[in-house]
Amino acid sequence: MGGRILVTGACGQIGTELIQVLKGVVGEARIVSLDIRDVGGSSWLDTVFIRGDVRDRELLFRVVREFRVEVIYHLAALLSATGERRPEEAWTINMDSLWHVLMIAKEVDHVRQVFWPSSIAVFGPTTPKERVPQVTVMEPNTIYGITKLAGERLCEYFCRRWQVDVRGLRYPGLISYRSLPGGGTTDYAVEIFFAALREGRYTCYLSADRCLPMMYIDDAIRGTLELMDAPRSALRYTVYNFAAISFSPSELESAIRAHLPDFEVEYKPDYRDAIAAQWPCSIDDGAAREDWGWAHRYDLPALVKVMLEGVRQRIREEAVGLSSPS
Repeated sequence: MGGRILVTGACGQIGTELIQVLKGVVGEARIVSLDIRDVGGSSWLDTVFIRGDVRDRELLFRVVREFRVEVIYHLAALLSATGERRPEEAWTINMDSLWHVLMIAKEVDHVRQVFWPSSIAVFGPTTPKERVPQVTVMEPNTIYGITKLAGERLCEYFCRRWQVDVRGLRYPGLISYRSLPGGGTTDYAVEIFFAALREGRYTCYLSADRCLPMMYIDDAIRGTLELMDAPRSALRYTVYNFAAISFSPSELESAIRAHLPDFEVEYKPDYRDAIAAQWPCSIDDGAAREDWGWAHRYDLPALVKVMLEGVRQRIREEAVGLSSPS
């Protein structure tokens, strides 16, 4: 058996989806999952599962050495909306854990690669709103965005000074019916589908015209693995802009109404709208497309179709107690 793959934040939105894909690629025996939560029992992951806090340096070193981990997907984080309510915790979870993982990659010989997710939250009110370039002004004023910007610089530092092969993507809002988001500003774009099918109406906490970059989860996972498979020599950057489609809540509402004509949305912007107002509407990911061949597959109509089908199925499964934890 080859070296193991460690996924931190395994029970989160990205972690649950990534693990299911990785099991099909390398087999469940090679995956070690770590999360502070054991959502519904760890058996649904079908991997070695360790319950623990990513801020625990000794635990991380012990797991990496015991299982001879070669690749780390460090996904654990406190997201944007939650982070504004708990800023000190957001800093320690997001930054202390990244420092531990990068030190492990530097000091443990058999660790050869690290993936770490950045976010469009690195951008701020002074960043261009349209087609944000790979290299641009980044002055975030949320704690989540600040940790992501600091994390990008830290990853670049370890890569340049100690040749740690760490790679990252500035994720947009991610949309999935299989795993639910956990405190992000773009969570509305998942909630709206469940509300549309369950109640026929939704109250949106963003303004109707608040356009943001978004992506279907299958594109996000595929792009992540493609980046990790790319030759290091082909990569000009440690962390890449990563984009697919952009839309506003009202545009998503219209796309859903094409399938559900009676669907209604009421707009009541709250503090999350103020966060989203700082972020751009669209991202220029030309560097990713040129360097490692990134190309998204899901446009807005395709995303809406697959989400409605998937949410319908999930609601049916929940009704008979068959759905997996999220």
